[in-house]
Amino acid sequence: MGCCGFAKGMKIYFQTYDTVEVQKTFYRLPRESTLEKWRNTAPSNFIFNLKVFQGITHDVKSPTWKKSGIKNYRELSGRVGYLRPTEEVFEYWDKMLKYAEIVKARVLVIQLPASFRDVEENWRNAGDFFAGIKRDGFLLGVELRGWSIDRVEEFCRRFELIDVCDLMVRTPTFLLDEVAYFRLHGSYVKGRINYRHKYSDEELQKLAELISKLDAKEVFLMFNNIYMGEDSLRFREIWKGYK
Repeated sequence: MGCCGFAKGMKIYFQTYDTVEVQKTFYRLPRESTLEKWRNTAPSNFIFNLKVFQGITHDVKSPTWKKSGIKNYRELSGRVGYLRPTEEVFEYWDKMLKYAEIVKARVLVIQLPASFRDVEENWRNAGDFFAGIKRDGFLLGVELRGWSIDRVEEFCRRFELIDVCDLMVRTPTFLLDEVAYFRLHGSYVKGRINYRHKYSDEELQKLAELISKLDAKEVFLMFNNIYMGEDSLRFREIWKGYK
């Protein structure tokens, strides 16, 4: 159990949690020395997971590209994002593998935007992308938004990916090596995520019940909302009653 990002500061985080989903690797490509520092600072049994760089998943139209640190990034239009099997995307992937090796990551999270729709072109690109990359023993998970449950399952089975979802919304369609991975975003209002949602004790109790019923040997539960630091610790106390 952990957070999407170092809630409460890195030093305190390492003392409090046993896993994290690194967000910095999504927005921009940090120096390898930065990740080496993280690994050396964290306890030896601490588990890192990485959210892969947006150049693999998001088209340059995404406002998040403004944080990439890449000058003239708009010139990459049509060559990055959406799992396009291009030289740039494959180079970004190799960088992610290097990062994963440095921190000894467990799961690489591929978060695709809602604009990555269930259409033939995206399936074709995904097929070429996953056929063209190495995994080097790391588990891969994908978060698909706006897809039907059946198509999510088909996508995950075909490309051997953990179905990353919000367990408060639905159960996963596919696990990989009996590993489940959840990202808890908050609440949903008219199809939009409300990251300012603070989970009630009743909601966290329900979450514990759902996890206890999962047929998984390893579960990553990552809180990803404004109150993620507080909510995750409250959940930990509730979860003690289910062990």
